[in-house]
Amino acid sequence: MLTRQQLEQREEEILAPYAAKSKNTRGRVHSEEEHPFRSVYQRDRDRIIHSNAFRKLEYKTQVFVNHESDYYRTRLTHSLEVAQIAVSIARSLRLNEDLAEAIALAHDIGHTPFGHAGENVLRELMQNFGGFEHNQQGLRVVDLLEQRYPHFKGLNLSYETREGIAKHKTLFDQPDKEFKQKQPSLEAQVVNLADEIAYDSHDLDDGLTAKLINEEQLSEIKIWREIYEPLSKNISNKEILKYQTIKSLINLATTDLINESEQKLKHIKGIEEVRRASESLICFKKEMAKQRRELKDFLLKNLYCHYRVVRMVQKAQRFIKRLFKVYLEEPEQLPFLCQQKVEKEGLERVICDYIAGMTDRFVLEEYKKLFDPYEKV
Repeated sequence: MLTRQQLEQREEEILAPYAAKSKNTRGRVHSEEEHPFRSVYQRDRDRIIHSNAFRKLEYKTQVFVNHESDYYRTRLTHSLEVAQIAVSIARSLRLNEDLAEAIALAHDIGHTPFGHAGENVLRELMQNFGGFEHNQQGLRVVDLLEQRYPHFKGLNLSYETREGIAKHKTLFDQPDKEFKQKQPSLEAQVVNLADEIAYDSHDLDDGLTAKLINEEQLSEIKIWREIYEPLSKNISNKEILKYQTIKSLINLATTDLINESEQKLKHIKGIEEVRRASESLICFKKEMAKQRRELKDFLLKNLYCHYRVVRMVQKAQRFIKRLFKVYLEEPEQLPFLCQQKVEKEGLERVICDYIAGMTDRFVLEEYKKLFDPYEKV
């Protein structure tokens, strides 16, 4: 049997000096005896996968509402794609793959139903009651809301995994201030950009499939055009051509990220230098960052602001606002377990936790139960 101690020794032999070594973890909030043949971060990963909140990601939206089609990404498929990209990058840079995977699988665990539409409306509703931000909610999920162990609340994850969840930073996300270091681990930094790579690529795929954007529009974008046009000369099948272009886009971005990050890390001697750095050490080259910015701007203008997506967003926000209002006015309609938390947590926070934990499908079912006179309650 390969023991935990042997795994830790293997990390010492293989991983770079600036990688997060599991034997050097800052530990868990609640003391536990560690597992005999799983490292700290492997155990974190397994706890995340087996959590209720992770399973619910299957029915939480990225851009398209869940019932629109079986094809479109959900938070679960997105998290798996991010994990795959993050692990590939971490392996190439000799970082801790297990930590990168754990953070990637958990990075969206605090997300609301209906994607950023749900987050925006809960932020509005909670602005006078402590606010709402999905990274902070993710930390709340793994520290408090998951109920799986007899002696403590939450999943009791390691400091490094919790830090990666809290300090997740993208165009849409701003990191939690609980963790004081300037920079999180390199593994967390890898997940940040793996998330962006996966997000842009699968939104292109879903947008093309939904016919909200098309290849002719995308031909104006340099990074797309330089991949698509050479491939189109040899591939006549449009579906295969789309897949190969997006696959190549992911590979191009990932390769650029690995090469540039390797250069940035040349003179870094340890993880404390990483944490003191003034900026992220995992990054794209300037030209790649510029091209990806052009792609993001295209998606914002042509996909995220498409009238059909805007309709879905507005509809979703109306559902959540009405649910929040009826629970606030008549908290007796909340489940008993929620009602029991009100005195300690406050009614608004209990309602927020309850709605944030819902799937798209559950919101729609709950809405019908509360407002459709012919629906059974």
